[in-house]
Amino acid sequence: MSTPAPWTGGRLGVVMMSALGDAVHVLPLLDALKRHARSTHVTWVLQPGPAELVRGHPRVDDVVVFRRDRGLAAYRDVRAELARRPFDLVLNLQVYFKAGIVTSLTRAPVKLGFDRARARDLNWLFTTHRIPPHAPQHVQDQYFEFLDALAVPHGEPVWNLGPTEAERAKGKELLAGLPRPIVGLVIATSKPDKNWPAERYAELADRLKAEREASCVLLGGASVIERQAAATIIRESASQPRDLMGSGLRTLLGLLAECDVVVSSDTGPYHVCVAMNVPAVGLYGYTNPKRVGPYRRFQDLVIDAYGDPGEDYPISMQYRRGRMERIGVDDVLAKVKLALERHSRAR
Repeated sequence: MSTPAPWTGGRLGVVMMSALGDAVHVLPLLDALKRHARSTHVTWVLQPGPAELVRGHPRVDDVVVFRRDRGLAAYRDVRAELARRPFDLVLNLQVYFKAGIVTSLTRAPVKLGFDRARARDLNWLFTTHRIPPHAPQHVQDQYFEFLDALAVPHGEPVWNLGPTEAERAKGKELLAGLPRPIVGLVIATSKPDKNWPAERYAELADRLKAEREASCVLLGGASVIERQAAATIIRESASQPRDLMGSGLRTLLGLLAECDVVVSSDTGPYHVCVAMNVPAVGLYGYTNPKRVGPYRRFQDLVIDAYGDPGEDYPISMQYRRGRMERIGVDDVLAKVKLALERHSRAR
């Protein structure tokens, strides 16, 4: 079907239940919608992790939590919550089947989603209108296509993530006594193919201490894979980086904001750094940096092991396994030094 009428405000539902990084990319979309039409009231359906990030955000009025671990009961819970929330427009920003089911549970005359070619799992069946087809592009620009379809202007993205003064103070407290520069290491994700070997993080920490007198801190959650990586780094590293894993998502924002530079693979905290203008060295091998790399800043800090030497690969959602091991400690050390010399002064 054709795209809907221009957006002039009203009750807006957003279905994007995926990971933290995706939530970061949605925020500039909501900022543009609310600046364009101040009467916009945003209700966002998302999972507990990213809900912690966006709850209380100035552009998010209401949150409906989808608890995937409850199985079919999760859909019953969400249906009950959405039954009390009629919308004028629903944006289905996710191209998977579970998002289509949740979209079908919303009450709205217009449900806008991706075009049929990009909507996976028959997701297009759950929408009434679709954005026009478009060549693959960065995920942030992909979300901005929804603004174009709604005749909403947009310019430079605005994330407005924080941290709050209290969160920044907590970050300072946890980092107290560490000599600068402070280098944050986001050491693992839930997908092993995305992760840089823990032993190389240990070597990086030691060399940063020896060559730059830098203090390294381990950042992230407290999942099994993250704790295992942290244990390996602490065991292998003579410099003994400070372990601040599992401090909580909002506290993590305060910690990231206090770092002089952060090293991370393609994961939520990395995109939080980009949004907060914290210099971040991005380690890419599994995911395509042209599609999910840093948006409009810190491109010079990306280490691209996704492509082969000289390869002009296309923007795509294709994953490439076994490539993170191509990234050497010298490669990362050079980018950290570049970040400290070029970007930290700018901050």
